[in-house]
Amino acid sequence: MTSKLFRPGYFAGKVNVVTGGGSGIGLGIAEGLVELGSKVVIASRSPERIEEATQLLSSKCQDGAEVLGLQCNIRSRESVKQMISDTISHFGRVDGLVNNGGGQFHSPAENISANGFHAVVETNLYGTYHCMMEAFEQHMKENGGKIVNIVTINRMGMAGMAHSGAARAGVKNLSMSLGAEWAKYGIIINNVAPGTIHSDTAQANYGPLGELLFDGAVQTIPMGRLGSTTDDLAPSVIFMLSEGAKYTTGQTLDVCGGQSLHNNYRQGLVLLEEFMKKQQE
Repeated sequence: MTSKLFRPGYFAGKVNVVTGGGSGIGLGIAEGLVELGSKVVIASRSPERIEEATQLLSSKCQDGAEVLGLQCNIRSRESVKQMISDTISHFGRVDGLVNNGGGQFHSPAENISANGFHAVVETNLYGTYHCMMEAFEQHMKENGGKIVNIVTINRMGMAGMAHSGAARAGVKNLSMSLGAEWAKYGIIINNVAPGTIHSDTAQANYGPLGELLFDGAVQTIPMGRLGSTTDDLAPSVIFMLSEGAKYTTGQTLDVCGGQSLHNNYRQGLVLLEEFMKKQQE
């Protein structure tokens, strides 16, 4: 889809880092970038996912594109520091950063342990912060750049995933704060908030609950369908990395088929409660 929206080689010579780029949404974004000539770093905790994704993306490279896979745990500042350093050592620059790495699980807040809450906030909020700061300190402060943070449509809260809702709201505010602070350095920071975007990986992450959640989500989407990473989400993220968004910073773009306007989290809670009851039977 991105090749239909941007001219061939649009990102030739540019270097973009995509965290969580080994699967799902991150892989779809990385694929769109290499098809437009970008040199792309996919960062992930899983060596297996990195290897598989690197092979897949390398076969799609065009116009001087190149793929580098780096193992990174975004919860560790030192790991992130090394990943950005390795990127600069290999490519000489970092033009764009897509903070897609993260994770959460469905649960009523009363059943989330303190450790579980902390782990989700540490990954989604602190992990994003680590990546933004290292990109800033190691390259973007002197050279400018674009940062896109993948968040969620949580304007009505996130009942059933309070930990993720809190963390992503933190990322949105961080983007506004640093978008204002870092504008003088030529750094543009925006968020893209996906609705329910389907991928086999995402569904598998939720185990037996996955199919129920995705099927149920369709009922909350005015457009009546789940989103596609390659056709719906990736083009919006890539737009935010392009010169088309050079006068936009600190903003959040909902890519959700209208789900954020008609999001019935109560329905999601009912599905979750029904699933938990069946598991106990």
